[in-house]
Amino acid sequence: MNFSLTSEQETVQKSVRDFVAKEITPFAKEWDQEEKFPWDVWKKMGEVEIISTAVPEEYDGCGMDHITHAIVAEELGYGCSSIRGTYSVQISLVTKTILAWGNEDQKQKYVPRLATGEIMGCYGLTEPNSGSDAASLSTTAREDGDHYILKGNKMWITNANVADVAIIFAKTDPDAGARGITAFLVDKDTPGYSTQEIHEKLGLRASDTGEIILDNVRVPKENMLGPIGKGFRVALSALDNARFTVAAGCVGSAQSALDTSKSYAKERIQFDKPLAGHQLVQQLITNMTVDVECGRLLVYRAGYLKDEGVPNTRETSMAKYYCSEMVNRVAYNAIQVLGGYGFSAEYPVERIYRDARINTLYEGTSQIQQLILGNIELGIPAFK
Repeated sequence: MNFSLTSEQETVQKSVRDFVAKEITPFAKEWDQEEKFPWDVWKKMGEVEIISTAVPEEYDGCGMDHITHAIVAEELGYGCSSIRGTYSVQISLVTKTILAWGNEDQKQKYVPRLATGEIMGCYGLTEPNSGSDAASLSTTAREDGDHYILKGNKMWITNANVADVAIIFAKTDPDAGARGITAFLVDKDTPGYSTQEIHEKLGLRASDTGEIILDNVRVPKENMLGPIGKGFRVALSALDNARFTVAAGCVGSAQSALDTSKSYAKERIQFDKPLAGHQLVQQLITNMTVDVECGRLLVYRAGYLKDEGVPNTRETSMAKYYCSEMVNRVAYNAIQVLGGYGFSAEYPVERIYRDARINTLYEGTSQIQQLILGNIELGIPAFK
């Protein structure tokens, strides 16, 4: 096994790292406080091909591998979790799902513009009364000639208010459980489609979040994404992609908290010597360092399997579970190192700590990851 990055991967890492240091990190605090998504920076990311790194070249992407994709997500997570979250939804939940399940017309219509950031996408699975139990969603799709009529609500949707296209999951057969769910591509200007903003979140304040209202939205049958009744499989494949990106982003956020802690510990004098000279502070930093390295290796292993084209749900779920819990531990310990300064917005660990909390919730909670892994390890089929 080779743990070294290729020269191309190192080039991408440096390029994105430099971009983040110049265009993202210095402004992340301001965006968080103002709950403002930086559209100008997002457009620049499209221009320098950060958004399109993992998209095939034939659809205006860079065609790079999953390890490179993880590197991009990690560097974005280092600078601002809100931007990393937007990137994750745009590429992992929306673009890759269209690539995997869409027909050629759908791919040509949406993927190149998603890859360049010209348009924004969102992923409508969660509902007010349907979260971890996604198969219990209540949004319906009633057949009406050459169309389906969608009715229902989606909740906690990243990019909801700014998306040009949404992947909406609805029940075409309300009595068939998971096997009655179908996925649809819905454009924002479709009559009956509207959104409502959600504010005052604990974290990811610079990332758009909202509710989608589907009031008898008339969608042509050619907008069906994948076969009828296979929407749950579409959803699971999308979540496999997103969990990988979330895990990589957690590594970046944790690395940022660790770097801040190390720098502070070397400068802060207590008891006539730097904090770094105190063994219990060294213990905190050591634990943080091991956590970050373990998370990164789990992400890279999942990426390696994805590049090999072999089943990787186990490894992807493991990376998401570990890294989402890990970034919360690291952010907690970072505040412990910084003390009162860590509790204020003067240093980024306060924001990292708030942003970290969502990672154990979305794209499958930590408990859902444990169930997935438990079923796999025990040979229990979760869904056929």
